[in-house]
Amino acid sequence: MAYDDSIYRRRETGSMDPVGAGAREDPRYGGVDPGYDDTDSRMSSGQVTGRFMGGEPAQPATQYEPDEPVRRRTVPPTALENVFDDPAHGEPGRDRMVVHLLWELVLLVVVAALAFLCNRDYPDLLRGARLESLLVFGTAVGLLTLAAALTLRAGAPNLALGPVAVAAALHFAENSDRGVVAAMLPATVAAVLLGLVVSLLVAGFHVPAWAATLAAGLAAVVFIQQRTAPVDVQGEYDPTQHATYLFGGFAAVAVLAGLFGTLKTVRRTVGRFRPVGDPALRRGAAAGVLVTLSTVISMILAVGAGLLLAAGSSGPVAPTTGIEWTGLAMGAALIGGASAFGRRGGIAGGLLAATGLTLFIHYADERNLDIAPTAVAAVVVALGLLVTRLVETYGRPRPVVGRTQEWEDEPAPMSTTSWEAARTQPPEPWTSSLPTQPTDDRADRWGGDRWGGSDR
Repeated sequence: MAYDDSIYRRRETGSMDPVGAGAREDPRYGGVDPGYDDTDSRMSSGQVTGRFMGGEPAQPATQYEPDEPVRRRTVPPTALENVFDDPAHGEPGRDRMVVHLLWELVLLVVVAALAFLCNRDYPDLLRGARLESLLVFGTAVGLLTLAAALTLRAGAPNLALGPVAVAAALHFAENSDRGVVAAMLPATVAAVLLGLVVSLLVAGFHVPAWAATLAAGLAAVVFIQQRTAPVDVQGEYDPTQHATYLFGGFAAVAVLAGLFGTLKTVRRTVGRFRPVGDPALRRGAAAGVLVTLSTVISMILAVGAGLLLAAGSSGPVAPTTGIEWTGLAMGAALIGGASAFGRRGGIAGGLLAATGLTLFIHYADERNLDIAPTAVAAVVVALGLLVTRLVETYGRPRPVVGRTQEWEDEPAPMSTTSWEAARTQPPEPWTSSLPTQPTDDRADRWGGDRWGGSDR
């Protein structure tokens, strides 16, 4: 009986060549080696030929086509600006500055209102020698605020600013008769060394900055408490002669630093020490270097503030602990928009906060309100923490969701997983009935004549 094996050489996509795409030719077998199994070689092209195994024919191969086209996402050009962001250093994207600008507008209104009250009730406060004294005091407060804002942005707040400033003021008062440079050079060197020691603890051992700087502040308090009475200023240096230049220089530095800090690269670099996961994990050598620089610079600024406080005062310098000055500096920096968590900050917020705080303190003194500086510092810090929550909520980068995505339909080749599923799927049901065979006489290709009667 003639045997039709066309059903074993069929594909769903159409008939195939009797000689498989990967069949091996051999002249001993009439051109084709029937024992050659090229299943693996033809698997990549979606073609498997059938052969007898165990007396049962193999199932016809099936070419698997995906039911749906694969969707390919095209990245919009607006997302390319975040390609260099390191997810280990915070959310990718640019911090939103609108919240800082709006808040600084509010601060500007507050400063204008305080200036109006001072000019209405005490017009002499904003004129002549009293204005110069006000500008010197405002510069001292501004330097402390700038130092606090720098360390806050670096993620390593310096709580030793107040004690260092008071210690520098006492040292200047005692040695000002030797000249400003001769009196302040030892204080500056001591402040730098103290900053380096603190940085070694913070960056080297990676401990919280507030704890290390608190220890440094306590060390400065030891120096302060060696004085049991107020110290008169021995020298004759009068900073009111340069009051306008001093305050103008502080204002320029504060605004330029704020503008420079709006750059995303600078902003993230300065705030690299800000924790994004476990706060005990090290943030790298670059973060340690930046923390060291910010701590040392803040100590130097505190020494300059102490110089102005001592030289610009009309009486002796009192040996206080300086904690109130730390509170005023931190509170002004927080109200200005510097985040208590690090990195984020505004442009002119520190300048406006220091100016408003200076006007309020002098206005309260003129009205004899008898408000303790420590109480003012506590209120200012509390308000600053609320501003931090505002900045952190509305100043973080915009989320990635919601961006326009373009999709292109494109058929995709079958993956390796799909091939494995195809090879392991159960075979189609087999029926014992054979298709109707033609009645014409055909040569039996499997007959003995073809094989020469030999057993193979």
